[in-house]
Amino acid sequence: MLVFATSDKGGTGRSVTTSNVAYQSALAGYDVCYLDFDFGSPTAGSVFDIDAGRLGVLHGGLHSYLLGEVTEPHRIDVFAETERESVKVRDRHAGKLFLLPGDLGIGEFPSSDGVVSRCTEILELLVSQFHMCFVDLSAGRSYALQMALEAARRLPDVRTRWLVYHRWTKQHVIAAASLVHGRHGILEAGEDLGYNRDELLASLRFVRTALVDPARPGLTSQQSVWIAEWDSRLQAIAESANAGPPWMLHTVPLDPVLQWREQLITAHDVTTIGIANERTAEAFQQLARLLHNDKAWEVR
Repeated sequence: MLVFATSDKGGTGRSVTTSNVAYQSALAGYDVCYLDFDFGSPTAGSVFDIDAGRLGVLHGGLHSYLLGEVTEPHRIDVFAETERESVKVRDRHAGKLFLLPGDLGIGEFPSSDGVVSRCTEILELLVSQFHMCFVDLSAGRSYALQMALEAARRLPDVRTRWLVYHRWTKQHVIAAASLVHGRHGILEAGEDLGYNRDELLASLRFVRTALVDPARPGLTSQQSVWIAEWDSRLQAIAESANAGPPWMLHTVPLDPVLQWREQLITAHDVTTIGIANERTAEAFQQLARLLHNDKAWEVR
């Protein structure tokens, strides 16, 4: 399975959520790889707490491979090379988790037929080696998104999911809906490449991040009322923009740990030292399960 992760803009929690879903998928027994296609800021190594890939590698990463400078991109075994001991702890039935980092300091670059061909080749290879391949794309209408659409189009027999992340604000909801449905958005760009619009839409779902609970402790009664009111308004905006049910896959609650540090949420964080919310870990686990639940992807 190929899982492409994109967002309307930066700061949505796309990378940290996708990293955690990949991590939970590996814990569930799947062999997983994570490709850092966020070419402007390849920082997935930081989420996995791997120093060698913290801000991308100096050479030999995905940039180098796609540009034809190396024959195979660098791979990092997350469970073997992470600096966090709690990430290394896992059940013996857990699968593999590998990171393919980007290159440091290169940035976005336009795709060519050669670049798309190399992208297609590495995705086809990885799909044959791993159960799940997560591809973290740059935000917005990026070169990385265009490349991913073209490469996935060349792999029609591979089951593909598209996750579009957005924060639960008016601006983010509208921007995320536009990224999918708007001019030069995913659906229009896909049609230009030969996709069936309805089939592409059926493979796409929205994920809401950093969702505030109106009933959470510490809020004043006025704050709770205001949040509940705006939550209702945002629901209406999302539905009118085709970004609400049935196109929403799941939500991730606001978590103080992730507000301060982008990291994997482990069982140690939740149950032993109590710094992360159990509901956040459950949301990541549920997202991992929903990727394999075909009913969640049926067009209703």
